[in-house]
Amino acid sequence: MTSLDKPELGTSTVRWRFPAVHPEGYKFAAISAGLTLLLFWLLPDLFGWLGVGVTLWVLAFFRDPVRTTPLRAGAIVAPADGLVTMIATMPPPRELIGEGALSAEPVVRVSIFMSVFDVHINRTPIGGTIARVVYISGKFLNADLDKASEENERQHILVEGRDGLRIGFTQIAGLVARRIVPFVKPGDIVAGGQRIGLIRFGSRVDVYLPAGTSPQVLLGQRTLAGETILAIAGRDERIEGVAQ
Repeated sequence: MTSLDKPELGTSTVRWRFPAVHPEGYKFAAISAGLTLLLFWLLPDLFGWLGVGVTLWVLAFFRDPVRTTPLRAGAIVAPADGLVTMIATMPPPRELIGEGALSAEPVVRVSIFMSVFDVHINRTPIGGTIARVVYISGKFLNADLDKASEENERQHILVEGRDGLRIGFTQIAGLVARRIVPFVKPGDIVAGGQRIGLIRFGSRVDVYLPAGTSPQVLLGQRTLAGETILAIAGRDERIEGVAQ
């Protein structure tokens, strides 16, 4: 590559654009819009305008923005938008343990809580092959509770990179969420940061980092799915920060 081929530092060709709405949201927006028209017809206009607000919120909930995923060796990116609410050391779920999967030894788990205002499209932490997808029905406790990882409706996904790196993560339905919608199945090949599913209306995603890997995010930090680097595989370097 010659110097003429390299982009100049500080030169920007990126323009903001309004996020698209994922097709999964169209039916909910249509239902909300229909109810809004009914409210305008049957009740005072105030209720109709409240319906307009709800319809706009539904469209915003299913927004699907474009994300730029860093291409860095060993990079493990956030699978979800939201707040890092828990960083703990524990064994992976039994559904992700076994031959050709994860070890039963405790590893670092990073939990990202998605409020109803966050983008709910989830993305794969690394590129590779989807090795497992295990859905488990369950309760709908507050997804911010630690026991939600064992009692709530959830879906475990294992992805194996070309270099053999395996990352397991779990989509957990929350208090308001009522369905996990998968976009992938075992055997699918995905790029790092590719969309793999969504959880409707508030939830959590747990990511199990490889042994000997420390998170590069902090409690209280916000992440962007497909963009924020959670960790670098094999890097055991603790970071510190301050809330301000």
